[in-house]
Amino acid sequence: MRLSPLDGVHRSLDAKMVEFGGWDMPIAYPSGTLEEHRACREAAVVFDVSHLGTVRVEGPQALDALQHALTNDLTKIAPGRAQYTHLLDPDTASVLDDIIVWWLPDAPDGTPRFDVMPNASNTDRVVAAFSADGVAVRDTTAERAVMAVQGPNARALVATFAPEAAAVGRFRVIETQVLGHDCLVAGTGYTGEDGLEIAAPIDAAVEIWNAITAAGVVPAGLGARDTLRLEAALPLHGHELGEGITTLNAGLEWVVAWNKDDFRGRAPLAAQKAAGVTPVLRGLSTEGRRPPRSGQQVLAVTADGGTEVVGSISSGNFSPTLGHGIALAFVDPSVQIGDQLAIDVRGQSVPATCVALPFVIKK
Repeated sequence: MRLSPLDGVHRSLDAKMVEFGGWDMPIAYPSGTLEEHRACREAAVVFDVSHLGTVRVEGPQALDALQHALTNDLTKIAPGRAQYTHLLDPDTASVLDDIIVWWLPDAPDGTPRFDVMPNASNTDRVVAAFSADGVAVRDTTAERAVMAVQGPNARALVATFAPEAAAVGRFRVIETQVLGHDCLVAGTGYTGEDGLEIAAPIDAAVEIWNAITAAGVVPAGLGARDTLRLEAALPLHGHELGEGITTLNAGLEWVVAWNKDDFRGRAPLAAQKAAGVTPVLRGLSTEGRRPPRSGQQVLAVTADGGTEVVGSISSGNFSPTLGHGIALAFVDPSVQIGDQLAIDVRGQSVPATCVALPFVIKK
């Protein structure tokens, strides 16, 4: 089990620790997931996301290697920007990983540099995907800690001790000092809220974490990060993305740059699009506090008054913001917004409505 550089801090705060992608990480602190979730929506929280991978890709052919491997088009952005993208299986177009690419400012000698941020358990396959002549690929996960400060007050609170970091633009990446330490800061996150992520050297992690919380930011665990991303309808690898699930199944065609002549998995993905995509991802809303759960079947009423299975839930939970159950589900394309459905919960049909995504829209 791998430990975060902030492991001691979490234990000193009496965090409940769980295994996540091979790492021992905090799922919640004593305040609980519901309170941490609300704190993110209403003020600001900080997550330790050091379990996410970082792969440094650099060299004269680095951009070409990433362009060939990933679905999105990095030429739409430039150094100092970040982009969401997918790595596909070359034969099936299944999403091997969803990735944020931080396009760093060029090295002093002009060499292009990228930090590719895969999910916790996928770093090795990402390293392999980018190996090519003229490209240096290095797993730097063990050299840094990453803290995600999220919420409507996140920037104002970080600005009290690191104003330049707090001013980073949305999906921008800067190199700056935080409390005298060289850090990378990006205007990214995975909660549906504004915020930033700080990649700090290991020996600076505790000092920076303590400064963040001293500014009034609430520590939050991965339980709240999951309920927040679900309300925002953001996919989670292993649920909405993974083996047998393509970018098109997940409704994320906007990350596919069809203008690129070739990228891994392009041919099978194009064939799926031509044949018609099924199943598709939809949002479901249920009444009451009972949370829908992954794997539960989605039912539709047939013409004779019976029911038929039209899909299954990929992620489900109680929405602290809305006060009722919500779920993402892969269903038959015939299911449309407004349709009345049901979820099979241990043989009992629980009413559900197909709703527009995201579940929670920030004003």
